[in-house]
Amino acid sequence: MQQPPARVGLNSAAPFLIMWLVGIRNVNLDRHCLESLGAPDRHPVKPRAPRQNITLPAQNPPLAWYVCALPHPWDWSNNAHLAFEYAEGHQWEGPALVQGLQVTLENARPITGWGEHSIPANAPHRGQWRYRTCRNWQFAWWLRTNRNAPDAPATTWRPPEDPDAPQQLTFL
Repeated sequence: MQQPPARVGLNSAAPFLIMWLVGIRNVNLDRHCLESLGAPDRHPVKPRAPRQNITLPAQNPPLAWYVCALPHPWDWSNNAHLAFEYAEGHQWEGPALVQGLQVTLENARPITGWGEHSIPANAPHRGQWRYRTCRNWQFAWWLRTNRNAPDAPATTWRPPEDPDAPQQLTFL
């Protein structure tokens, strides 16, 4: 019998500058931001859409899925983050860490309990602000510790540049 797919509803109070939804199969703890989530399965989302629904396949689910959205104008404290996993029959609705992005999950449940405390005390880069405060990197460490996430394969591939896309912001 075939498992039902997971469904994700994203309802934005305002347009986001950048947004991604990825399925995580491995991690790259030498990087922060999206790159810390290894070589993920990318699922198309529209950062400026007020409402959208995404269907995720139930076959061969990743270790977890992760939604990240950066508001415009950018404000670190208003970045939206939600980690979740496949769970047949489960339903959930709530904010993605901030009130600006409401999420509904069907056949999936949020993964909670991760944060800066998920980073081991002796982890390389832990002392660097942009790593330690990166919620993607915090969750990547949680996956390594709690789900034994493997290292991402080495790659030189980079996604094609979209000249109309906003640029990722990095503040030192």
